[in-house]
Amino acid sequence: MEAELLEKYRKAGRILAEVLHEAGPKVAVGVPLLDVADFVETSIRSKGAEPAFPCNISLDRNAAHYTPGPGDKSAFGECMVKLDVGVHVDGYVADAAITVDLSGHPDLTEASQAAMEAALELVGPGVSTAKIGAAIEEAITGYGFKPVSNLTGHGLSRYEAHDEPTVPNRAVQKGVILKEGDVIAIEPFATNGSGRISEAPINEIYGFSASRPVRLPQARMLMKEIMERYKTLPFARRWLKGERAEYALMQLLKSGAVHRYPVLWEVEGALVSQAEHTVVILEEECEVITRTNSSV
Repeated sequence: MEAELLEKYRKAGRILAEVLHEAGPKVAVGVPLLDVADFVETSIRSKGAEPAFPCNISLDRNAAHYTPGPGDKSAFGECMVKLDVGVHVDGYVADAAITVDLSGHPDLTEASQAAMEAALELVGPGVSTAKIGAAIEEAITGYGFKPVSNLTGHGLSRYEAHDEPTVPNRAVQKGVILKEGDVIAIEPFATNGSGRISEAPINEIYGFSASRPVRLPQARMLMKEIMERYKTLPFARRWLKGERAEYALMQLLKSGAVHRYPVLWEVEGALVSQAEHTVVILEEECEVITRTNSSV
């Protein structure tokens, strides 16, 4: 990997690690979710980067893709909180997550964290993602829980928060051999439920698909703004400003110019915990760019 690109990934990772460290203690019973999301996104920008996607704050059975809507008044209760944050520098993305347990289930939180550490002990050039998936599953089942089998880690690339290769959270027969230049987010999810997630009828996050002809002038203006500002990275409904912005967004959805990222939740309504770090694969080693100590 070119030194200039590696430094952009490293900067994104450093900023993300700082923001997560600052944001975690702000998650407490009675605190509005929107306050934490605003803090995370404002902090990223103040440190010289941009959010790679809206701050995800997924509670209890929700595993991913929840962010507060405009004017959201909800506050944290005694719940299991997944705080998933993305940062980009010139489009080069770092992605990491922590679980803040307010629900009294520390073993479930420890299970996803232990799976994360088990994966990081293995990751490197020449290692199969199948081997990483097996280690994740073994760690989680060792705590008496199940990995969420249809959620995976993923590759990261310029202006792409979800790219190849896929990093499974369970044992699979065939994986991908990691090579120099790969940037991956290893992302174990553990649950005391079925080990499966499905799409919920909740949506606050969107992404650009393709330029489409639309008649409404506000929709054309919004599509131009999305293409220029967010490119292919996800954005929040609450980020949109201006007259008739929400109506314009619905027109873009109908045209196929944008798509939804629905909330993903555990099918039995059980709790889900999460841990995540971003790893850059180098020629003979790798770097975990989203924690203070980047060595593996």
